[in-house]
Amino acid sequence: MNAAIPKAEDLSLPQAFLLLATNDKDGEPELPAYVLRTTVAGAILAELDLLGAIAARGKHVRAIGAAPESDFQHELELIREKSRPHTPKRWVSMLEGRGEVHRVYEGMAALGIVEHVGEKHLGLFKSTRYPEKDHAPEAALLQTIQTALGLRPSGATQEGTQPSDAAPEGAQPSDAMPSDAAPAAATQPDARTTALIALLQAAGLLGRLFPEADQNRARELVKNHWPSRAVGDELRLIRLGLADAATT
Repeated sequence: MNAAIPKAEDLSLPQAFLLLATNDKDGEPELPAYVLRTTVAGAILAELDLLGAIAARGKHVRAIGAAPESDFQHELELIREKSRPHTPKRWVSMLEGRGEVHRVYEGMAALGIVEHVGEKHLGLFKSTRYPEKDHAPEAALLQTIQTALGLRPSGATQEGTQPSDAAPEGAQPSDAMPSDAAPAAATQPDARTTALIALLQAAGLLGRLFPEADQNRARELVKNHWPSRAVGDELRLIRLGLADAATT
């Protein structure tokens, strides 16, 4: 891997989530756009929480103390400057948007992890995709989560191999756990890995990437993660709105 490309542990939570939520080959998201936007917003809150910049105090999110410089200073300043505090769910709804997703993708493209591919229609750029350029960061993320969930594959999945017949529809060959994966002694993950697992679960992606994982253990690991709970609350509200619109 190029020395300039960050290791998996150096990725922000929005970067790590988008990397796992994007098809390696064609660069298309594996989730609906609204799920992607909402979860990235929650990942920004989770990143600021890990940095010690914000915290959930009662029912509201508040800025606390000084924090290291990050890619999300603008969002932090929004939280600091609000005259009235907001709930985590309210902040997720305020921060979600195509612009945030695009900015995180472009940041990874600048690092050489993914490639910016623009498709033209009648001479105009119609869409942008971000296929993987360097697989090492994603492979390391998958291995770390796999260990945290207590999974041990019988053999490493190599690029170009066929996915297991048991792999869920839409899962990528490099992402899906092999069907003969064996349980291993689970280790207590660090806060960053726990946050990423929580976000993947809130987005509905954890079971697709790791179909053999013990979902009860996953729920126990992430039950106190407030940013992912806010993502889940916001997604439920969006889906209710979509269902209502479909019946009218």
